[in-house]
Amino acid sequence: MTMTIVEAARGVTGGVDTHRDVHVAAALDPLGGLLGSESFSTDVAGYKALLGWLKSFGDVTKIGVEGTGSYGSGLARYLHRMGVEVIEVDRPDRQQRRRTGKSDPLDAVEAARAALSGRATGRPKSRDGAVEAIRVLVVAKRSARQARVKALIQMRHLGFTAPEQLRCRLKGLSVPALVAEGTKLRATRSLDPVTAATKASLSSLAHRVTALDEELAALDERIEALLVATVPELLGLFGVGPDTAAALVMTAGDNPERLRSEAAWAHLCGVSPIPTGSGKKSGKVRAHEGGARLANSALWRIVMVRIAHDPETQVYFERRVKEGRTKHEVIRILKRYVAREVYRYLPRG
Repeated sequence: MTMTIVEAARGVTGGVDTHRDVHVAAALDPLGGLLGSESFSTDVAGYKALLGWLKSFGDVTKIGVEGTGSYGSGLARYLHRMGVEVIEVDRPDRQQRRRTGKSDPLDAVEAARAALSGRATGRPKSRDGAVEAIRVLVVAKRSARQARVKALIQMRHLGFTAPEQLRCRLKGLSVPALVAEGTKLRATRSLDPVTAATKASLSSLAHRVTALDEELAALDERIEALLVATVPELLGLFGVGPDTAAALVMTAGDNPERLRSEAAWAHLCGVSPIPTGSGKKSGKVRAHEGGARLANSALWRIVMVRIAHDPETQVYFERRVKEGRTKHEVIRILKRYVAREVYRYLPRG
């Protein structure tokens, strides 16, 4: 009984395997012993019950949560408001699951052990500020942009296979001219059923593209207003536009203080060099192939703009190539430099 009191005083570590409808939690003592596991609903009442259940074993020091960016986001936000330390835990890999088995309680225990042992140390994004607002708008923008591209491709293909007179009318038109011409088409003016149907389809797609253009313009306006209010200095950097700025702040999150250093930010973006050599070949590095690909792509676009339009970057690029570096290596170095520059202008709470 005395041991139980001492262990409770030292703290309890929780772990949660998250799902859409039910979260499964596990509680561990300071030595990693299982105190219990339980299931809870995925709503505020369930979050409150989960935290209360963990506290029934003692003081909760930290909770490892899987899927903090998806099914576990609501729970992570709630625990953060309650002042509980939340650790972001990756899902167990397949090799480990083959060794230990797969079940929700086992995954919850594994999440708790990852947090207790220090194997998992990442802090989840808080998802409660302007950056989260930007993210949800970008989701809609990305969907609208994909739908617009799909509609334009369909218009092009319908033009290629349209009856001769209509095909000649649409041949060689630019995208704006194609959309404008499509909105003018009237199916009722054609006696041929194929021509009438093709005109009706093209007109429908053209009006869809026009509506999507208006939707994209409205979304861009809202996103840019949030960026100007949140990271105005980031937008002032050479080569950084609204799309790249949004990608970078979305990667950092509303609480970028979770990034311990500029080097941690570079690693997250996948631009920190990875050592590959050993023995006589020590000192060699390669590009980091992991990290957040959204931010990595944004850094690449910034570098490409600077190589094309910034004289200082052009001089540096040419000098390093003459020194024997490949273009790919110089681009990697420039991406690392831009990541260091960007880090100073990330939102700070």
